[in-house]
Amino acid sequence: MESRALVAWNLRKNRVERGLSQEKLAVDAGIDRTYVSSLERGLENPTVSVLDKLADALSIPITEFFRLPSRGERPPKPLARGRRRSS
Repeated sequence: MESRALVAWNLRKNRVERGLSQEKLAVDAGIDRTYVSSLERGLENPTVSVLDKLADALSIPITEFFRLPSRGERPPKPLARGRRRSS
C-alpha cells in the first residue's frame, strides 16, 4: 500500500473508532476540516508536524499512521451523518 493511502486508511480508522467527526478532529488538532477530508481521501501529503497534531488529538502514537492493515481488514464504515444532539 502506498504511504499516502496508508496514512489515509489509518487516520480514518482511528477517527471513526473514537466516534469523532472530521470537524471535531480538525478543531482538536488545530487544522482545517477540509484538510482532514483531503488527508482521509489520500489527496494530500501531510507534514510530520500535521501528523503529530493529529496523533495528539487522537491520543495515539504517530507510528499508528503507518500500521499496515491486517489481511482482509475492511475499511472503517463512515459515521452517521448529521450533528449529534447533546443530552
